[in-house]
Amino acid sequence: MTTTVITGANRGIGLELARQTMARGDDVIAICRHVSPELRRLDARIVDGIDVGTDWSVQDLASLLAGIRIDTLINNAGVLSRQSLDNLDWDAMRVQIEVNALGPLRVTSALSPMLNRGAKVAIITSRMGSITDNTSGGHYGYRMSKAAVNIAGVSLAHDLKSQGVAVILLHPGYVSTDMTNHSGTVKPDESARGLLQRIDELTLESSGEFRHMSGELLPW
Repeated sequence: MTTTVITGANRGIGLELARQTMARGDDVIAICRHVSPELRRLDARIVDGIDVGTDWSVQDLASLLAGIRIDTLINNAGVLSRQSLDNLDWDAMRVQIEVNALGPLRVTSALSPMLNRGAKVAIITSRMGSITDNTSGGHYGYRMSKAAVNIAGVSLAHDLKSQGVAVILLHPGYVSTDMTNHSGTVKPDESARGLLQRIDELTLESSGEFRHMSGELLPW
C-alpha cells in the first residue's frame, strides 16, 4: 500500500488531496494544526497540533512518525496575507516566509530518512512566486515566500536524486477556498485531481519542474 503524507490536510486543497488519495487506496497520514470535522470523517491517520512554521513542531512530527516509510510527501500547508506597498505588515510577512518557504524545507528535511527509494515529494507553491509572471505587483510576503520555496524545491530535487526521490513544484490554480475567501475559479476537488495527476506523472527525469496542476510548464 502507498503511504502518503499531506500537510495542511484539514481543509481546502489539503482535505481534498486526503480524500482523493484515500479513495484510491493510499494509507494517508493527514498533518494539520487544528483538526476539522471534515477531516475527522475521513478514515486517515491524523496528526494534529503541528505547525510547519516552527522547528520544534516539525521535530515532534518526525518523532511521531518514526518508523514510517513514506511513498509520497505533499507539502501543502500555507498561509496568505495580502499586502500592498503602503500597507506592509512585517510580522505577517515573516510568518509567510516561515510557513510557505521554510515549512516545506523543514518537513522534507525532517522526514527525508523515511522516504522510500522511488518516493515523490510535492510542494504546493504558486505562480505568484514566478518572477516572469509577476505583472501586477503587490502581495509582497506571499510572492517572496513562494519564490523562495521554488528555489528550495529545485535544490531538493538535486539533493534527493541520489536517494531516488523526485520533487515537483505545483501551482494548484486559483482555488475557491478559505484562503481566497472562496473567490477562486477552480473547485478544490478539481485542483486536487490535477495535482495528483502531475504527481503520478513525476519521474526522476522531470524532477525539479514547476508546473500548473493542468500540466502547463510554468516560468520561473
